[in-house]
Amino acid sequence: MNKLKRLWSNLRASFWFVPSLIVAASIVLAAALIEVDFTGSEEWLIRWPRLFGAGAEGARGMLSTIAGSMMTVVGVTFSMTLVTLALASSQYTSRILRNFIRDRVTQVVLGIFAGIFTYCLIVLRTIRGGDEGEFVPSLAVFFGVALAIGGIGALIYFIHHIASSIQASSIIASVADETMVAVDRLFPEKLGQEPVDDDDEDQPTLPLPERTWQAVPATGNGYIQSVDNAALLRLAREHKTIVRMERAIGDFVVHDTPLASLALESPPAEEIIAAIQAVYGIERHRTMEQDCGFGVRQLVDMALRALSPGINDTTTAVMCVDYLTAILARLASRPIPSSRRSEDGELRVIAIGQSFASLVAESFDQIRGSAIGNVAIMLRMLGALQTIASLTASPSRRRALRDQVQWITELAERTIESAHDRARFESRLARVREALDTVPV
Repeated sequence: MNKLKRLWSNLRASFWFVPSLIVAASIVLAAALIEVDFTGSEEWLIRWPRLFGAGAEGARGMLSTIAGSMMTVVGVTFSMTLVTLALASSQYTSRILRNFIRDRVTQVVLGIFAGIFTYCLIVLRTIRGGDEGEFVPSLAVFFGVALAIGGIGALIYFIHHIASSIQASSIIASVADETMVAVDRLFPEKLGQEPVDDDDEDQPTLPLPERTWQAVPATGNGYIQSVDNAALLRLAREHKTIVRMERAIGDFVVHDTPLASLALESPPAEEIIAAIQAVYGIERHRTMEQDCGFGVRQLVDMALRALSPGINDTTTAVMCVDYLTAILARLASRPIPSSRRSEDGELRVIAIGQSFASLVAESFDQIRGSAIGNVAIMLRMLGALQTIASLTASPSRRRALRDQVQWITELAERTIESAHDRARFESRLARVREALDTVPV
């Protein structure tokens, strides 16, 4: 199941899968309309002679023109897409390129143009005239013209879509929306009861008895995209052992380094090792299906690029902080599963997962380091921490927010020189500390 999910994710992120489906559908459509024309073309000509009365030469010329123009438009569309990818990579971060490649509009528009071209080729080969015995699939030819007109509309919409999607606000909002979907999937809100804090920081954990741990090596180099937690728990139960994860989702692993460890007295059998390795999905890049931290990473990268001396775009960095606030606010009141997974009272899996504190640090640490003397970013981060604090009563989560406030305060004391800016900072800081001292009901 884990492999199927990874395969489906890779297919969705490819430029060829959706266009290939559309091309296949256009072949089926062409064959179906030709068959309809073969059995009832006389009826179409008698009823609407002006619409379906094209001769063989006219039909060939029309479809040839449409097919040639569609291939030209495919080249233009592909060139526009490549320019957009290059611009997004240089202006924002290369990690958002996968978001553009996964864009459904781009995939569908490329498929439409390629599908119209294929449709015209299929219909063209059936047109006969002169000594061959005349056959013109009038309905199929008419439908080819309709598809060409629809293709013009698709091109106009694609140009509008590209112009809109390259804007900083659209890119940031798209990444944030996908990240929040991942948060909803990984940390669902419990309905019908108050959210509880399952962070390990608030739970007393009993020390494990001394055990002998046998390493399960990684089969290749790459990033951990996914882990089949249900399969991991099942394997631990079947072999009456404990599986300890050595690397978390999103981490980079090196071939033959420990991926996980098993609590066994003797080296595990090859079958167990292979089964544990199959639970992990390791690829060349990170994805967001089980890794909401990757979405945070993309927003932070865009903020760092905006704050770099060569670009110095504070407004874009502020937008990144705003959307990071929205992501952390979504997570603030939600339970995060404990790293220790038990079944029937027996400890089975010791996982490594993302915590609220680690996501807060991932969101703000590097941005804070690049915000030296930038009062707008410091004030925005303080406002973000105030908003998040109003949504959680968890002591550990509020402690992580207090740490961030303290570090921003230290940065401001070192780098803000203007008395006016310092007064603005102190005013906002007082409100943030008040919010952190007031526990929401």
